[in-house]
Parts: sequence; structure tokens; C-alpha cells
Amino acid sequence: MARTKQATPLRREPSSEYASKHDRMPRSRDVSATNGMVEVPNGKANGHVPPGSTDTTGSAGGEPPVAKKDPGIVTLIIDVAGIYVSFLTWAYLQEKLTTTAYGPPSAPERFKFPVFLLTIQSLFAFVSGQLFSLLTTPRGRPVPPLFPNRQILPPLLLVAFTNALAAPFGYAALAHIDYITYILAKSCKLLPVMALHVTVFRRRYPLYKYLVVAAVTCGVAVFTLHSGSHKQKHGGGASSHSGQTAWGLLLLGINLLFDGLTNSTQDYIFGTFRGYGGPQMMAANNLLGSLLTGGYLLLSPWLVRTPLGEWFGMDVTGGGAGELKAALGFLARNPAVWRDVLGFALCGCVGQVFIFHTLSTFSSVLLVTVTVTRKMFTMILSVVAFGHRLSRMQWLGVALVFGGIGVEAQITRREKLAKEAAKRREKAAGAKAQ
Repeated sequence: MARTKQATPLRREPSSEYASKHDRMPRSRDVSATNGMVEVPNGKANGHVPPGSTDTTGSAGGEPPVAKKDPGIVTLIIDVAGIYVSFLTWAYLQEKLTTTAYGPPSAPERFKFPVFLLTIQSLFAFVSGQLFSLLTTPRGRPVPPLFPNRQILPPLLLVAFTNALAAPFGYAALAHIDYITYILAKSCKLLPVMALHVTVFRRRYPLYKYLVVAAVTCGVAVFTLHSGSHKQKHGGGASSHSGQTAWGLLLLGINLLFDGLTNSTQDYIFGTFRGYGGPQMMAANNLLGSLLTGGYLLLSPWLVRTPLGEWFGMDVTGGGAGELKAALGFLARNPAVWRDVLGFALCGCVGQVFIFHTLSTFSSVLLVTVTVTRKMFTMILSVVAFGHRLSRMQWLGVALVFGGIGVEAQITRREKLAKEAAKRREKAAGAKAQ
């Protein structure tokens, strides 16, 4: 009796995939697009393609292939411009919110409510993710669920939890280091991710990645060691450089560690739950993140009075009112700040949508280049808009950081193009054999 091939079970995929059709090769995390990862506020698109993504344009489950039009140069320009405009504005507003003294000159005050800001941004990104998923789902197909099964909840909760913990440490670091140091150090996200993979997952990397980490780390060190004579605080004199900078870098290191754990967990989700798409991840993460941070804000009046709250310094105002009441009071005294807060949240979620659209329409190879250049433009914008002055040694540190990231991005690009070419040759050989 002739053997019959068992039919593949029908499996629905989100219509707007996280990866383009050029990037659907099972692979480990490509750590390169803020280093290979895209630093996406709160949505964690991360610039990588989920391992094992399947092509919905194929005939899985017997569905007819869907013809896909060439996106064209106009779509490319819109996507790239959208990423630049939204994230450069997002970075500008982030630095403005964290460094500007608001209110009358006699009683200036700073915005120091990171969890409140994160909650607003999460709510915006959740709504945007839902709309993105709804608008990109073809007619006649159901909208992909945020939580397709119970097994996906624990890792999603871990992503939301680590993301919610990372943001306060990052904003706290900005009280002790300038924004350019912050940008450069955030470019070292490759370091904690690699450290987690090497120590926890026992994974090995090629030599060039270790050299890139060394170059980026040296660049940040050179920049930081030569920032003492140039770093000025708003409304005050020079900071106590060594102690303040060391504390700020420690806080930022904790932020990067949580970022690395977030990215590694997302890798696990995309590798384990095949077919789970970018818009689903964007909406689910931000929904869970909003619930976590919103719950903290509601409980903060009680938490600040506990020994744990006192030890962590949760009472940001000293009045024991909690962050939610303190933030609303600040905004009531300075209503113009609402424009910056809402603009910050809006730019963040719009930027995420452009990231996901670029990945689904083009290739992550393009996204690597866009992200590296975006970070350089962010640093230049910070220098011009906020009057930072850099020494020659600091520019050398900047060159080491972005030089290392650029080399790693170029090598990654060549590897991806080689994989795509190999895949096309394999497909052509299979077609000839048939």
C-alpha cells in the first residue's frame, strides 16, 4: 500500500508578519540594530525576526497564495522618514522632560515620574498595536488574539515585568549622567544580552562580536572619563563628577540588564510560539505593562510608607502622596507639560508601528542601517538642541561606539544577504527537481 503524506494542520497566522519574507530563516537572536536590536520604546520590536516565522503568502493548510505588490520607493521613504521623525522627536522630548526645570524661576521643579510616563506610553502603544493588528488583518480572517493560549502568559508577563522595571532605572540614571552618555551606554545593549546568553544559555559568539563589545565598551569608558569638565547640570554648577557618574552608570547598567532579559525572553516567545506576530507582541506587552504600572500607581500611596518603599526611595515628592497624585499635581501646576508627555507617548507608539511595518514590508537588513544612523542623529540633535559640548576625546569615544556598531551591522548585513541568497538557490534547485 502506498504511503500517503500526512496533511499539515491548518494554522492561522497574523496577516502583517513580524518578519519580511526575506527573513524567515530559523536563527538565533541577531543582536545588532541598536547594536542589531531596535530600541523601541515599550514595544520592544528589537529589530530581529522571530525564529521560525512562517510565510503566510505560501500555501500552508491549503490556503491560496496571496500576491504581494512591490512596495516601491515611496513606501520606503515614508517608512524611513517615519522612523526618523518619530524617534528623534521621542528622544528630544525624553531629554526635555528629564532635564528641564519647569515652573517659576523662584521655585523650579523637574518632572520625575517615570512610572506615570511609562503608563501613559504603554496605553498609547496598546491602542496602536490593536489598531495596527486590526487594519492589517485581511477581510474574512479573524484578528489574531493577543493571548492564543495559557502557556504564553508567563513569558509575556515576564517581558512586561522586566520592561516596567527597566524604565525607572533608566530615568533615575539621567539624574546623574547627561543624555549623550545615556545614548552611548544604551548602545551597549549588546553587552548584557551577550552576557546573559553566554552565562545562562551557554551560547558562543563569533570573535568579531566580542571585538565589537570591546570597542563599544571602550568608547563609552573614554567618553565618560572625559566628561567631567563639560558636564553641567541645569540650574547649577559642575556635578561631583566621579561619584555621580559612577552611580548613574550603575543604575543604567541595571536598566540594560533588564533590557537584556526582556529581549532574551522575547526570543523565547517567538521561538516557542510559532506564528505569534509583532503586532500581537506590541499590544500584549503594552497591555500587561499598563496593568502592572497602573497597579503600582494606584498602590503607591501605601507602598511609599513601607520599609521597602523608603529603601527604594519611592516617595518622589517627600509628601507620601504616591507617584500618581504627585504627577497629576505637577501637571496641574504646569499644564504645558501635558503636551510633552502626550507627544512623547504618541511618538513612541507611532515609531513602533513604522518599525513593524518596515519589517513586514521590507527586510530587517534595512532596519539595521536605519537604527544605527538614527542613534547618531539622536546624539547630534542632543548636542545642537541642548547645548552639549564635547571634547576631542569624547568624540573619539563616540567614534569607537558607532564605529563598532557600524562594523557589526555591516557584517550582519552580509550574513543576512548570504542566507537569503542561499535560500533562493535552494528554492530554485527544489523547483528544478520537481
